[in-house]
Amino acid sequence: MDHGGSLGRARALFPHAPEPFVDLSTGINPHSYPLFSLPATALTRLPEAARQDELAAIAASAYGAPSPAHVAPAPGTQILLPRVAALVRPGRAVVLGPTYAEHARAAALAGHAVSETADFEALADADLAIVVNPNNPDGRVVPRRHLLELAGRLKAKGGLLVVDEAFMDVGPADESLAGDVEHGGTVVLRSFGKFFGLAGLRLGFALAETDIAARLTRDFGPWAVAGPALEYGIAALADHDWQQAMRERLVAEAVRLDRLLARFGVPVAGGTSLFRFVAFAGAASLFAALGERGILLRHFEARPDVLRCGLPGNDEEWRRLEAALADWAGAAHDKRREASA
Repeated sequence: MDHGGSLGRARALFPHAPEPFVDLSTGINPHSYPLFSLPATALTRLPEAARQDELAAIAASAYGAPSPAHVAPAPGTQILLPRVAALVRPGRAVVLGPTYAEHARAAALAGHAVSETADFEALADADLAIVVNPNNPDGRVVPRRHLLELAGRLKAKGGLLVVDEAFMDVGPADESLAGDVEHGGTVVLRSFGKFFGLAGLRLGFALAETDIAARLTRDFGPWAVAGPALEYGIAALADHDWQQAMRERLVAEAVRLDRLLARFGVPVAGGTSLFRFVAFAGAASLFAALGERGILLRHFEARPDVLRCGLPGNDEEWRRLEAALADWAGAAHDKRREASA
């Protein structure tokens, strides 16, 4: 599958690029939650059930779920996708897109006939409707009231709405459906690793009515979440001061990135404060030029006119990005001048 974040793929595409790569191809926060020393028992003992219960309680508070019983912790949201899709008998799954491709693949694995649509109203005809909110890669946000209406229509016929809120930590919190899952007909997915910059921990959550949350937890069995993920999840989700300061920092850096891209004629068409969405005719040229200079953006083979660009993580990465953009813009200017000569 074509995803961001693969340095092996980057090296295959750009074998002569200088290293280390500046990987801007993901939406993962480059400023991770501070690392700390784990208790030895996090690695030497099987995780205690009480510790996972504590994580569920803190996650319920952090995300606004009705109670810990509405939360199913998991080793990453990726592993949840086919399990959640299987909550509905095989039928018709419709994904609001273009969006993250793994939802369609997971629904197909669960036995559904899958299609993608750009028409929100078409989701009402599905047995399983999937919405990424805010959307990846363009940052589109579907209003909560529209999602609640859709969930009601699906529930009435035994269907299910899945809302992937992987980027809602930096989205408009009032549009989250986390607090509405008790009414049924909806499963909300939340990703830990993106906002907290700890994707390698593999930690995520399904928020749902209590019967569904309990079913998912039973399906995973004991020790589903590893000891280190429990410790970091409990600490980070309870650290509201860090979260607020980080949201403010990411907003400022997204503005900085927009201004840098605009200086070199690259239009930003959307995104979130963790990534910017670029759509213009020169996107393929920009991807190739920056890749040759060791700057990896997220490109989409089926959509060569769009790119996603994450945030640089430090001053050196900002300098390398600026220099690469200047080289690309200068080369493009020279080509235009030659063509008009």
